[in-house]
Amino acid sequence: MSEEPAMVQPMLEGRGIDKSFGAFKVLKAVDLAVASGEAVGIVGPNGAGKTTLFGVLAGALLPTAGTVRFAGADLTGTGAAARCRSGIARTHQVPRPFLGMSVFENALTAAQFGAGLSGSAAEDCAAEALERTALLNHANRPAAALGLLDRKRLELARALATRPRVILLDEIGGGLTEAELGLLITLIGQLKADGLTIVWIEHILHALLKVIDRLVCMSAGAVIAEGGPDAVMADPEVRRAYLGGSL
Repeated sequence: MSEEPAMVQPMLEGRGIDKSFGAFKVLKAVDLAVASGEAVGIVGPNGAGKTTLFGVLAGALLPTAGTVRFAGADLTGTGAAARCRSGIARTHQVPRPFLGMSVFENALTAAQFGAGLSGSAAEDCAAEALERTALLNHANRPAAALGLLDRKRLELARALATRPRVILLDEIGGGLTEAELGLLITLIGQLKADGLTIVWIEHILHALLKVIDRLVCMSAGAVIAEGGPDAVMADPEVRRAYLGGSL
């Protein structure tokens, strides 16, 4: 008798995630499992709960109910700093650089406090992150002097400097021109090819679809569809969630 294949343990997993703010329930029994090396896209209308889910996964918000596991360990009660040290990094919709620091100092701070490095190891990690995001030539520039594309690159560089195994990208393509977006897609594709696990919230679907393996759609705080991108995009409930919009 043949044996059933062993179940692959997800790299990042949220089960039964609820999140309420007072009487308002933002997330409702959300399940999400992401395998090592997988790129998963999350779409949905504004107010669907996507960014709140990222907050729960990254530890900035604790769930009202449910569990978060990373590489098999239960991290539900831990905060963002501990999760970052464990290997979960996150970017934000609006870049949050330390404006009073240089580009290099921003990346160095992430290496020191996110990856727990010091001395030359932290400096090398910061330089590598800036090189991967095409910012090394801007290392000595004040972060406040960067344009939007470079601020988004710096947001990504700071996340990479924490040496993550999973990176949560929150609408990193927003506000960019098509040419700038193309550069960003290429960079994220390279990170995926290098084996980084990616979860990406994005409204710019054509950008998302060039990178992801699987698509998840949320609406009103719940997952309403997930699977192959083409199948999810063709789902009638997904189309209704977008009010007959861009899907």
